[in-house]
Amino acid sequence: MRGNMLLGLAGSVGKGVMRERSDNAVLAILISVLALVLFDLMGLIIKHLSPRYSAAELSAYRNLFGLVPSLIALWMTASWREAGRPMRIRQWRLAALRGVAVTFAQFMFYLSLGIMAFATATTISYTTALFTTALAVPILRERVGWVRWSAVAVGFVGVVMILRPGSDAFSWALLLPVGASALYAFSGVTARLIDPEVPTPLFNLYSSVIAAAGSFTLAISIGGFTPVASTSDLAFIVLMGMFGGSAVLCLVVAYRMTEPSNLAPFSYFGIPIAFFLGWVFFAEAPVDDLWPGALLIVIGGLMIVFRERGLRRPKGPGL
Repeated sequence: MRGNMLLGLAGSVGKGVMRERSDNAVLAILISVLALVLFDLMGLIIKHLSPRYSAAELSAYRNLFGLVPSLIALWMTASWREAGRPMRIRQWRLAALRGVAVTFAQFMFYLSLGIMAFATATTISYTTALFTTALAVPILRERVGWVRWSAVAVGFVGVVMILRPGSDAFSWALLLPVGASALYAFSGVTARLIDPEVPTPLFNLYSSVIAAAGSFTLAISIGGFTPVASTSDLAFIVLMGMFGGSAVLCLVVAYRMTEPSNLAPFSYFGIPIAFFLGWVFFAEAPVDDLWPGALLIVIGGLMIVFRERGLRRPKGPGL
């Protein structure tokens, strides 16, 4: 399985790399919430364009135009300029792995947006928080006790209730956002393995270039590109890439500022946002599909929030 290979290799790369970093959880949470909004706006555009362009094409365009925010951010990084604008990084293999993971994550998620309700695909994709908490253990050697594991279990039950395996409502397509979430979580968690002296925009640029190359290769191999139909479609494609590139950069910055399990609960806030946006723009209200599974996903997130607050109080070993 590709996920096991990625995790094993990331764990070996991470040994001896982790160094002490200052923890700024509040700012990191705000940046991660901004990333959620940008991702949802990007998702709306993808769903809008899906009837005319394939998921692979949209992924390729998103990565191409998404390079612009990464380049701008790198150029504005003072430490990078003062160091002589170096382009080489020691952990290029890790950057490449993250790029490959993002390539397939994007393809699966964009495909799901085109064939199911926006809120349903987006809600399932927020299992990223569950995978993030789980992956923090083998990759970052982070301690996750029974309270947070229980929260992950509650959230997982919620996901199962949305998927409804064995029922007439179940479709294998529902597993697409689940697979995408696992790969996105891997990308986010491994951002904490980056050498502290490496500017975030530089490392993100490496991963973005790999993801762009991978998505273009994937698009060509499964049918090629459809001519852009109109100027408005072109504008949407450019905006999609800008939203996505900016969101990824925000997420990478946030994951470098604090522990992944601190950010995981707040990703659940994207569920009501996605439901609202799907209702406003596509007149979708899949209440029956999401209830009560989405509620359990939110409860799992809140359990982690309260546990994190408890761990910040000095009262002996945490759970």
